[in-house]
Order: sequence, then structure tokens, then C-alpha cells
Amino acid sequence: MFTTLFRLFRYGSQNFLRNSWLSAGTISILLLTLLVFQGLLIFRVLTAIGIDSLKSKIDISVYFKVETPEPAILAIRDRVETLDKVAEVEYVSRDKALELFKKKYENDPSVTSALAELKDNPLSAAVNIQAKNPNDYSEISTYLENQKEWQPFIEKITYRQNQLVIDRLAKIVDTTEKFGFILTFLLSLAAILVTFNTISLVIYSNREELGIMRLVGAPDSLIVGPYLVTSLIYSAIATLLSTILFYPLIKFSSPYLKFFLSSTDLESYYLSHLFSLMGFALLFGSVLTIVSALIATQKYLKI
Repeated sequence: MFTTLFRLFRYGSQNFLRNSWLSAGTISILLLTLLVFQGLLIFRVLTAIGIDSLKSKIDISVYFKVETPEPAILAIRDRVETLDKVAEVEYVSRDKALELFKKKYENDPSVTSALAELKDNPLSAAVNIQAKNPNDYSEISTYLENQKEWQPFIEKITYRQNQLVIDRLAKIVDTTEKFGFILTFLLSLAAILVTFNTISLVIYSNREELGIMRLVGAPDSLIVGPYLVTSLIYSAIATLLSTILFYPLIKFSSPYLKFFLSSTDLESYYLSHLFSLMGFALLFGSVLTIVSALIATQKYLKI
């Protein structure tokens, strides 16, 4: 068995080296395909992190009238916490709201002086509600509005503007992902066609040698095997080159992405997941090239 494997790898390597220009062309197309493929994987990770980060910043804020007693607000908060679609409820008292307001505008003299002249706290208490799913906010808002016994206490119910940002971001992500999939699909077809033509030309150039192998009764595995090995060599080299070329792009863009996703270090993520990303790329490239090789050998070797 080891002797057979050795022969397969030797003949496959010979096919690769004998047709160096064809091999270079195949690897170039496959390299472009894997670069787009890896970029699509990284993009999906970044968009998932970005959307989750924005989701954590949106909520429904229920503002209460100034004269509303605190026990009534706490009772409403407790009722809201029991809803299945609610992930978290935060109560912000009037005193806490004033404290946060002062901290936010501590460097604005006009605001601090205006607050100093006021005898009473002008801010309302609020309950901030986070849903498990952004699509549930409208249902939660409707529920709050339909509780007639709460209406004398509630001043207003509002969404934060981040909801609009997330909806727009989701559309952008969806469009970009569709474009990425289409580009990957087209490059994959190109890689399959180029690999198919390369293997076909290699088979044609080795037709006399293959004929002799047929006459002496060589098994199909020994005839087809070297071309599958050649295909694996294509995908292995393309995977290595795509990783080498992709890393400088990651290193360059990582500092800029921190402005948008401060909690994410793209370079560290890429390095920590380097082998898994290479594994996905190698698997994807191997499937493309092996399928091409099998089609070519089936057609021209009549196996």
C-alpha cells in the first residue's frame, strides 16, 4: 500500500512539474478564488460581531411622569421582566437619571449652571427594556401601549435610533454577502474549468504512457490517482499563497476596524484562527480541483 501511495505522489508531482506553466495558471485562478473565500469568511465574522454589538445598544425606554410613585414603576418593571421576549430590564430612578445627566454634561458650564438654579429634579424615571431579538421590539411596545392601567403613569414609550442603524446595516450586510457568494461562485466555476482543461492537457500529453499502462493491465486507481494528487498540490499551494497574501491585508486593516469595533482585534483573531481558516480554504480548494480532475479523467480516460 505504501509503495502504491509513493508512486501516486511521485507521478502526481511529475505531472505538476512537467506542466509548470499550466500549473501556474491553475494555481493563479484558484488563488483568487481562495482569497475571496477567506475574505467572505472574515467578513461574516466581523458583521456578526458588529450586529451583536449594535443590538446590545438598542432598547425601548419607558419614561414615567414625574409624580408617578416608585412602587408603581417597580411593579410595571416586574411585570415586564416576566415577558418571554424580554432579555433584560433596567430601572433608572429620577436620582440616577440626574446623576447620569450631570456626568454627561459635567464639562458644559451652561448646563451645570442651569441645573444649579433648579430646585427640583426635572428628569423622569425610566425603565429600559432589551429584547432577545430586535424584531420583537414592536410587539413589546404594543404590549406596553395596550396596558390601560399603566397609561396614567407613562409619559412616553420610545425606541432608540440605533434600531434604524441596525436595519440599514443588516441590508448592507445582506447585499454584500450576496455579492461575495456570487463572486466566489463565479471564481469557483473558473477554477473548475481551468483545472479541468489543465488535467485534460496533461492527459493528452501523457496519452502514450497511459496507453502502455492500459496494455499492461494497470488498475484504474493507479491511472487516476496521480491526477488527483496533482489537484491536491494545486489546492495546497494556492491555500498557502492565499494565506501569505491575506495576512498583510488583515494587519493593515486591523487598526482601522478598531474604530468601528473597539472590542475586536482582527489581527489577533486571524492569527488565533489561522489553521482553521487554512483548513476551510484547503478543503474548499481541494473539492474544486478534485471534482475537476474526476470529470476530466472520466471523460478522457473512459473510466
